[in-house]
Amino acid sequence: MAVARWLWIVATLVVLMVVVGGITRLTESGLSITEWKPVTGAIPPLTQGQWEAEFAAYRQIPEYRQVTGPAGMTLADYKFIYFWEWAHRLLGRVIGLAFALPLAWFWLRRAIPAGYLPRLLALLALGALQGVFGWFMVRSGLAGTRTSVSHFWLSIHLLTALFTLAGLVWTALDLRRLQLTRDAATHARLTGTGLLVATVLFVQLLLGAWVAGLDAGHASDSWPLMGGRLVPDLGLGGGALRALTSDPFAVHWLHRWWAFVAVAALVVLARRVRKAGSRPASVAIHCAFGTQILLGIATVLTGVALWIAVLHQLVGALLVIATAWGVHVIGRRGA
Repeated sequence: MAVARWLWIVATLVVLMVVVGGITRLTESGLSITEWKPVTGAIPPLTQGQWEAEFAAYRQIPEYRQVTGPAGMTLADYKFIYFWEWAHRLLGRVIGLAFALPLAWFWLRRAIPAGYLPRLLALLALGALQGVFGWFMVRSGLAGTRTSVSHFWLSIHLLTALFTLAGLVWTALDLRRLQLTRDAATHARLTGTGLLVATVLFVQLLLGAWVAGLDAGHASDSWPLMGGRLVPDLGLGGGALRALTSDPFAVHWLHRWWAFVAVAALVVLARRVRKAGSRPASVAIHCAFGTQILLGIATVLTGVALWIAVLHQLVGALLVIATAWGVHVIGRRGA
């Protein structure tokens, strides 16, 4: 079905967006563009004067005055970080057009199956919100004395993208099943097991977003111990809630060990999926979480090497796809 294939293409673009977003964060490029210009911002500076103007605007923000400026940033250095933030925003525009224009085409041609238009419009709205949340995230790092974006806004931005990705995959799978069965009543439903696994994975993704936003990956370069201990002092005496949501050391520790709670939940899901008769989905879940654990450990041991950390984020997105696939399988089988 053409509509399902289109959704898979958009899902692929969202995965690419997650990767580029990861590079943008890891290269500290997110604050390089200080204005939000939805239309004209698609064109980067083309002349020396335009580059100087953009660099001058960047030099006014706290990140430059306190971090990159004292480190000796040049215009050439600025062009590098500008590229990644510009590419990230441009890809967001491409995804918006890649979703909105075909949606309008399928709608006008009455090619959207009955009952699916509201879901597709909701996915379009999520995509629009993603752009708004992205700007709120950037704006959080431009005001006051902050030298980086809020990790809370970063988590909202990233998790909205991953939720949208799961929605795209789920809808494409529903459409594929509709094509095979010709029965609109066979679309999958979210089961109790599926909801539990999704919740556990959501917590892990949230912690991962906080790790990225707080640069908490640098809190330790050893594994499995942190500071020579399996359970180090997490500094909870100053306020447990604040430590577990905003302290880099505590958030890092939570992320590395909640991962194994997520693994346990995913193993249960994979077994249910295999029992339901979908061995490929079960294998995909096992491969995704196994690779993700290894990449997470490698990210720590290498001191957050750029490309290993990027691969960790990429596989995180693939894990979301595999999980959505598995939850869909047990939902349509009535498990």
